[in-house]
Amino acid sequence: MIKLSVVVITFNEEKNILRCLQSVKNVADEIIVLDSQSTDQTVSLARQLGAVVHTRAFTGYVDQKNAAAALAGNEWVLSLDADEALSPELEKEILRVKENPGAVAYRLNRLTNYCGKWIRHCGWYPDRVTRLFNRAKGKWEGLLIHEKWESAEKGSKPADLQGDLYHYSYYTFSDHIRKIQLFSEIMAKEAVMKGKNCSLFKLWFGPKWNFFNDYILKAGFLDGYYGYMVCKYSSWAAFSKYSKIRQYNRLKEEAHLQKNEG
Repeated sequence: MIKLSVVVITFNEEKNILRCLQSVKNVADEIIVLDSQSTDQTVSLARQLGAVVHTRAFTGYVDQKNAAAALAGNEWVLSLDADEALSPELEKEILRVKENPGAVAYRLNRLTNYCGKWIRHCGWYPDRVTRLFNRAKGKWEGLLIHEKWESAEKGSKPADLQGDLYHYSYYTFSDHIRKIQLFSEIMAKEAVMKGKNCSLFKLWFGPKWNFFNDYILKAGFLDGYYGYMVCKYSSWAAFSKYSKIRQYNRLKEEAHLQKNEG
């Protein structure tokens, strides 16, 4: 049987950390928490459950997750966010993998809890994410956001596990709005770094299409009121990102012109 390190990156996660760490106690041979200088009780709560806590200034999701994986004492790593937890079925699947891993990485089905409601449509489920892997066989990649674990072995694909990774995303609509503001800012800057821009047509049509696609084509209406709110806020997130891309490109062009004139 392989030994498994569970690694979690945190910042002010006292609301979530106990649930996360309690869910992995039967699969983890060690628990590593890499904290980004939390100011709440995250660190003390993690230590209460036997986690080894390290501190590192946050330098981006990709850097932080690679740094956390590097702290693991075992080759096999289960990488979680503090607002995630294993379902009983997923726990059994991971224990089965520990007996005899047949792939270098595994994808988990993430099921999101939104303001107390499990969201099974809206394009949110199954949100398959690679979280269980042999850290010697790959690493986290990406720019500022939307990190993804990539195998270093050409043509290697992760296997899928049954069961759900519970994701307790937002407790209130205000939480969602704050995250949209943060992520749209990061994604817009990343897009400009890649040389991308956004047309007026995309700014106008894109959010409308996002809502239609998520609410109608991906059956968000089946999730009731909270499904509607998910789709509506997702549409607004697209509008926020596109408008910021246009703004940052304009600021970039103005700075370039001023430099040439100078």
